[in-house]
This record gives sequence, structure tokens and C-alpha cells, in this order.
Amino acid sequence: MPDKSDGPRKTKTTAAIERPAINPQRLTRLFKKMVDIYSPSGKEEDVISFLHGLFKRNGVPVVRQPVDEDRDNLVFEPDMADPELVFVGHVDTVLAYDLDNYSYRQEGDTVYGLGTADMKGGCAAMVEAFLTLWENGYTDLPVALALVVGEEETGDGARRLARECDYSAAIIGEPTGLKPCLSHYGYLEVQLWTEGRRMHASLASPGASAVNSMLNMLLHLTDHLHEHRPELIYNIRDLASARSGFAVPDHCEAWVDLHLPPLTSLGLLTVELEELVQNRRKSKHGFNGDIDFSTIHSGYELPEKGALVEMLKEVYKRAEMPFEPEAFRSHSDANELWQAGIKPIILGPGDLAAAHTQDEFSSLSQIHQAAQMYVDIAMSYVSRTAR
Repeated sequence: MPDKSDGPRKTKTTAAIERPAINPQRLTRLFKKMVDIYSPSGKEEDVISFLHGLFKRNGVPVVRQPVDEDRDNLVFEPDMADPELVFVGHVDTVLAYDLDNYSYRQEGDTVYGLGTADMKGGCAAMVEAFLTLWENGYTDLPVALALVVGEEETGDGARRLARECDYSAAIIGEPTGLKPCLSHYGYLEVQLWTEGRRMHASLASPGASAVNSMLNMLLHLTDHLHEHRPELIYNIRDLASARSGFAVPDHCEAWVDLHLPPLTSLGLLTVELEELVQNRRKSKHGFNGDIDFSTIHSGYELPEKGALVEMLKEVYKRAEMPFEPEAFRSHSDANELWQAGIKPIILGPGDLAAAHTQDEFSSLSQIHQAAQMYVDIAMSYVSRTAR
């Protein structure tokens, strides 16, 4: 558990079931500042320092949780209670498509900018929720907040959080359009590589080309997935060969992302793909290469029952919103937390389809709504589990 820092104390119970209102103007300013701070994976120091200072100025005792020598998570836990539920958001983004045009831009209720959907909107909503709870005296609720680094690359921030903190459940603010995701897709990162024979480009032959062999293997792989695994989502993320000039490249590698429905057996799938490559080697087409699995994360499916789910249903009913659980289709920190024994529910503002795009965007009113829902979840969870 992180060490606690001192801060001004004023405590209040949830007996009266007051639900304080968030500060929309403060949240909008916070969101703008977070989007304007460039924080791709591995370079999150500036946004973490900004948020650390914000919490300190408001008297909230957050601590830095070291992830590596230059990068920290930011964690708040109450002094007088052992938190069971943690709100989690990642502050990193993918690399900017255009470094001259990644910052905050608003048109009516729509806000454009890197990270607006994935997931600085969710992070800002969580920060505003905890500031609202704190300033209204709810300083010892058994809920925690963790703003982590590294989600878009290695997931090292979430792994560090899971190693040091003992939570039973999590709310993760990834973009779901405020629909609750009780299930989560699995993820398989596949690396393929081939070897060939370097020769003068004018003497090129298909059998000697590592690139030709790779292209044939990728076509064979995707045909197999279309026919036998149509439920899987695949993305050929990278394809690169040796920079050989006017010559036939002697090696080639490809990276393929596979997103798998929640209850897919990853063990069976990895064996299936290994056999596909082995059989290709033995066929008349040949394949002078191999396959490796760089990341393997299983999906999960939570039952639609239990204290946290029942509380969520009440929050949705009070907000006059339908409770319609879905599956989260992307890879996220939830995979890391699930493997550590924490039950994560994904619930946040924004649209996953807008994430990682050139014109990423989110709805400002939905971010405000998310912040209020997080306040209600924190208080309702405490009230329900205390019965």
C-alpha cells in the first residue's frame, strides 16, 4: 500500500445519503489543461506533476507510486479506511498524429484533441469526483483513486498498482459512452518473422524473398481466421523488412493484434496458430520463419449480480439511464487487474471508435455526467456494502 501523506481533515458519513454536485466549470478547466499537456506513454511526468500539484493545493493527500526511475502513478487512499473499490484512469496517450495540432479544441459540446476520448476525459471526471467528495467532507470513504501510466504500451503502471495495493473491484474510465462493461475481450499480440537470402534486386525470386514469404503467410493466416475464427478481430499493426537498398531483404517481421471475445480459450488459440505456421513450413509453399506471442491477456465475464453491480443498477436508475451491460472490445488495464484478482468494470465517457484517430473527440456534457456518476458510485457503493 502507498504511504499516506498528511492533509487537512474533515470527515462526514454517508448516513444522510447526500450526493454533492460536481463543479462543471472546474472540470472543464481541468480537462482542457490535461489535454493540452502532451503525455504519450513513457513521457507522462508533466501531467502527473500537474495533477499531483492540483491535489496538494486542494489538501487531498495523494502519493506518487514509482513505476520506474522517471515515472510514477498517482494514488489516493483514505487514511481511516481500507479501500475495496478503486477508480482507475490512465494518463498516457498514443503518439500525436500531428504535434502541431493535438491540443484542446471545442465546438459546442464536442471537444477535439489527443486523449479526449482515451482517456483524459475519464481521468478528469474521476479527479473532479474525488475533489468534490473531499471538499464536501467525504474524506474517509473506502474507495481509492489511481491515475496510472503506461497503458498504451506496456501496462507497467497497472501492474505496479496491482502488486502494491489490495483492491477487490475497480471502475476503469475507458470510453464506453457511459455504458457499463461487465465483460472484456482478451488480447493476443502475435509476432511473425521470416528469413530469406540477400541478393541483388535484379535477381530477385519469390522463393528467396523474406517479404514475399511473409505476405503469403499473412494471407494464409487471415484466410484461416476469416473461415475458422470469424468472431476474432485482427489488425496487422506493423510490417517491416531489412533496409537493404537495391537488394532483396533477408528478413521481415510483422506484428498482428488479435482481440478475442471474453471466454475464448487462449491456450487452444495459440496452439492452433502454432500448428498453422508449422503446417505452412511443410507445405509446397514453404515458410522459413516462426511465430511468437509477445502478450497474452485473457478476457473475462463478470456475472450480473453482486454488491457492486446492484449498486450500479441503482445509480443508472436514479440517472434515468438504461442499465445495458456490454463487452469492452479493446485491450486495457482491466486485463492486468483481472490477472491480479481484481474485478474490473469499464465505465467511462467517450466513444472507443473515436480513440486513436486523427480527429479524436469526446462530449463535454458526457464527461460532466461521468463525474457525477463517479460521485454517486463512490457513495452508493459505501452505503450498500455497509448494510
